[in-house]
Amino acid sequence: MRVWISQHWQALGVTAKQFFFKPVSNFLSVAVIGIAFSFPLGIYTLLDNLQSFSDHFVHSPQISLFLEIDATESDIENINSRLESFDGITSFQFVSNEIALAQLQHESGMGDIALHLKKNPLPHAFIIHTQHMPPDKLEENRLTLQQWPAVSYVQVDSDWTRKVHAFVKLGRVAVIMLSSLLGVALVIVIFNTIRLQILTKQEEIEVSKLIGATDRFIRRPFLYFGALQGVVGALIAWIIIAVGAQKINDNLTELSQLYELSLRLNPLSLFQVLLLGVVAGFLGWLGARLSVAQHLSQIEPK
Repeated sequence: MRVWISQHWQALGVTAKQFFFKPVSNFLSVAVIGIAFSFPLGIYTLLDNLQSFSDHFVHSPQISLFLEIDATESDIENINSRLESFDGITSFQFVSNEIALAQLQHESGMGDIALHLKKNPLPHAFIIHTQHMPPDKLEENRLTLQQWPAVSYVQVDSDWTRKVHAFVKLGRVAVIMLSSLLGVALVIVIFNTIRLQILTKQEEIEVSKLIGATDRFIRRPFLYFGALQGVVGALIAWIIIAVGAQKINDNLTELSQLYELSLRLNPLSLFQVLLLGVVAGFLGWLGARLSVAQHLSQIEPK
């Protein structure tokens, strides 16, 4: 076990020396990786903040539950009691047909016409405010309420919520597609970088094999180098997004004061940063592993 750990530490040391031996060329390589990854990372950060902004500042969805015209007091009490125990409802208000008709007369100026009506044509209704929830959950609740006795029609007023969720969903699909393409590009870039390193060190590899070094021992520094390039590239991408978010926040301060809102882009969480580093490191390792598997076997001591 100690020998295995010692070999890995030795490989890490070789990788670090190799990385800083040509700092300019290596930095340019990881800078390209970081800039490429900053695009999907920036879009993801904006979408994540848009979702949070929507949840905090957009009014909670409203459900209008209309009763049948001939609904009785018993029906109203039954629905009232069921709403009190319904999951996801923050508050609700009963609006009688008399109040609804009075509001209609006041807002539309149809008072004279309403006076000649023999019977109130408007139904009793409940105005329901719910917790923030996805549109599909709102639709599920609407269908459930629609099945209650004495309920004529249930309408969900959540156009803005639906638009935000649809936009965020579309944006996340775009981020996944862009990240996948850039992930493949990262593997290809690391693959080619390691291939050039193997060709440059061909004589050194031949001598190592001649004195009995195994392929596993020889390839280990290359794998660490590929993973290191991925991790450093992810770190550069995170720095770009963090600096960009801070610049945007500086300009949002005045806008926040004008509209009395708390507008601020939140940075990535520690877990998200670590996950980014792990994924980028794995992709770098994968590119190096594929390159070593193809080219190292072609080198044999003469």
